[in-house]
Amino acid sequence: MLKVAVCVSGGGTNLQAILDSVEEGRITNTEISLVVSNKSGAYALERAEAKHIPSCVLVPKEFESREAFGEALVQKMKEADIDLVVLAGYLVILPANFVKAFEGRMINIHPSLIPSHCGPGYYGLKVHESVLARGNKVTGATVHFVDEGTDSGPIILQKAVEVQEGDTPEVLQKRVMEQAEWNILPEAIDLIANGRIEIKDNLVRRK
Repeated sequence: MLKVAVCVSGGGTNLQAILDSVEEGRITNTEISLVVSNKSGAYALERAEAKHIPSCVLVPKEFESREAFGEALVQKMKEADIDLVVLAGYLVILPANFVKAFEGRMINIHPSLIPSHCGPGYYGLKVHESVLARGNKVTGATVHFVDEGTDSGPIILQKAVEVQEGDTPEVLQKRVMEQAEWNILPEAIDLIANGRIEIKDNLVRRK
């Protein structure tokens, strides 16, 4: 049984997609064991409480250093015996010691087709604003392993979404979530939980 921690900053729509997928059997061999947020008022924490999932709030600025914050994150994961960390709208620059501790065991969902519209500064609506400003006809979402870079780890899954005439960043964000993010993030977790992928030469391969 894969024990998963989900890190969130806001409403937790991707968290809800994960929880629903576990209940519906689309994610198997998996237990959502912990929800972590950097904001005490995040609605995602209410979603966790509704499902009786333990949660905690760790605010980076309340720690004396980024390293201390990273140590606290690692400790919380160890206490819950976490196998996989899922970043689902976690708008925090990760401390290096936390990334190192979960190398190959941490994934992220990004709302574009990496390597386009990604990297430092590309998050939330900013990604969709960039897509529209560039005139892209297709966008999408990417699930990837987390490394020391920003959106630079090995890609697990991608799904394309059409950009439509008259789209606003908010409308496009909603379509990308519904058509891509809420599908490929649960699928990626299920693949990992059942040992169906491996990283070789910095590429993800299906077994």
